[in-house]
Amino acid sequence: MRRRHLILAVPALLAAPALAQSYPGPVRIIVPFATGGTTDIITRLIADEMGRRLSTTVIVENRPGAGATLGTGLVARAAPDGTTLLVSTISGMAVGNTLYRDRIQWDADRDFAHIATILGTPYLLLVNPATSMNTVADFIAAAKSPRGVAYATSGIGSVPHLVGLRIAQAAGFELQHIPYRGGSQAATDAIAGTVPSVMDSLTAASAYIRAGSLRALAFTTRARIADFPQIPTFIESGFPDIIADGWAGIAAPAGTPRALQERLAAAIREAMAAPQVARRYAETATLPGTLFLDDAQAFVRAEIAAWAPVVRASGATPG
Repeated sequence: MRRRHLILAVPALLAAPALAQSYPGPVRIIVPFATGGTTDIITRLIADEMGRRLSTTVIVENRPGAGATLGTGLVARAAPDGTTLLVSTISGMAVGNTLYRDRIQWDADRDFAHIATILGTPYLLLVNPATSMNTVADFIAAAKSPRGVAYATSGIGSVPHLVGLRIAQAAGFELQHIPYRGGSQAATDAIAGTVPSVMDSLTAASAYIRAGSLRALAFTTRARIADFPQIPTFIESGFPDIIADGWAGIAAPAGTPRALQERLAAAIREAMAAPQVARRYAETATLPGTLFLDDAQAFVRAEIAAWAPVVRASGATPG
């Protein structure tokens, strides 16, 4: 009888590790903006690495629109089973939570479990090199001229849009905003000369700066960037309040079991350290995320609180 019990126990012991390693199903990561940007590319690299660590398929799906709030809302309504995730962004979460308050049915803090931050990057104002604008002062002078200056961004309600509004309000002029469905399209048209300027993140624009395709006028950082020491900050250019960090993270619907959140956080942490992902961070002068689980949740909550009065004071509307 004892021998029979031992024989029956063997399959159970062998099955236990397999069950412990199983994941509820394939994972879908919603990116709430268009394809082609570096955040999108980094997300895809992370997704591949996550799939290996979770032993499941992880796909990336782009759902752009309404300042990242459309894709964000889709995930807010998803089942909290760990199979639908969101690339959370400062635009969709910290800004969109206030800007679209009358149009959205979700709350960026209450309706999401923030698993991790995956990157941080400043914003910058860039112009086509064929223009005569070499400084922020040149840009403002051109904007105040009868012809004015148009600037392109990744969309209404995006942080680049809001930064442009804040500059215009501080300097007392109007800027024509041209919203695109994604930052890569906005940058492409600026390079082509279709629009004279674009507000974008360093993550997306670093290659254009190095290639000379776009001329950078100023960063939204407190101090100059070591990799681009020749580019001043908006603070140096006379705008002490123009400070912004373009973070992105990965979130799940609120109510996702803590055990699944912890597995996802571990997979994301390891994925960011993978050589090809780390290489992409370095190539784009992007900082990898450092916050996970409770720290990530607290960070997003603080960002919502910090940006809400800025959004309201700017007078920005969804359009």
